[in-house]
Amino acid sequence: MTIPAAPIAPDPDEARRWAEEELSGALYREAEPTPIDRFARGVAEFLGSIFTGQVPETLGPWLAAGAIAVVIVLILIAILIWGRPRRAARSRAPIALFGEDEARTADELRADAEAAAARSDWDAAIVLRVRALARGLAERTIVDPQPGATVHRFAADAARAFPAARDDLAAVARSFDDVRYLRRPGSAEAYAAVRSLDQRLASARAEVFAS
Repeated sequence: MTIPAAPIAPDPDEARRWAEEELSGALYREAEPTPIDRFARGVAEFLGSIFTGQVPETLGPWLAAGAIAVVIVLILIAILIWGRPRRAARSRAPIALFGEDEARTADELRADAEAAAARSDWDAAIVLRVRALARGLAERTIVDPQPGATVHRFAADAARAFPAARDDLAAVARSFDDVRYLRRPGSAEAYAAVRSLDQRLASARAEVFAS
């Protein structure tokens, strides 16, 4: 009768080598999670920690930065979606300009003034350009022409925002009154002065906003 040999107990190094060979087999490689699996698991754990209130300390600053970025993006989106239409609607709303309700924008009034000047209708060109000047400042919320306000009141309000243009604004107001109420004929020179002032103030920064 043959007595079976006792199992050989491997030493620690041999046992580690056997384990590495076993784990390197195809079966274990197939069971090992892929990078996508690890990513999905990490996302799930992160979201779970947010809802349970157990955010890892190492992720605290990153989470705060991400929340701030999200808020900023949402604010920008809200401005783009709701801010511009409101500005456009305000620029289209009729306002009282020196005795008439005017629904045209400043750019539209400028285009009509240029068309009148092209046919040498200086009276209409001056009136339209002065209204374009007032409308432009109203669209920028620098001056808010009140119903019934005269062109001279507008000039005084605009002068508080643009002190350096005080004399030019007063001259433009006189030109408007001349052709609109006093029936004095306009001229190319008078229109050129209104046009020049409108162009300057359209790109100028107000120094003191009118109250």
